[in-house]
Amino acid sequence: MNNAVELLDTGFAYLVEKLGIVDAERFVAMIKGDSFDYTIWRREYFDKMDLTRINTEAVAYAQKHPHTGKGAKV
Repeated sequence: MNNAVELLDTGFAYLVEKLGIVDAERFVAMIKGDSFDYTIWRREYFDKMDLTRINTEAVAYAQKHPHTGKGAKV
């Protein structure tokens, strides 16, 4: 498991890679807000979807966006 600094560096590098520096900063600012709980938001989002739809969308996304980053593909 990565230590906190490595995890923050890797996470932010991934955000910048996918969103660009400006939107990565905006994303971090949004989730740092006291009233926003990202975990609850994601839970509510996925609770509304059935497993077949989640799988279909995940497979389609993976096919359109092959992994090219520095991190290990899991």
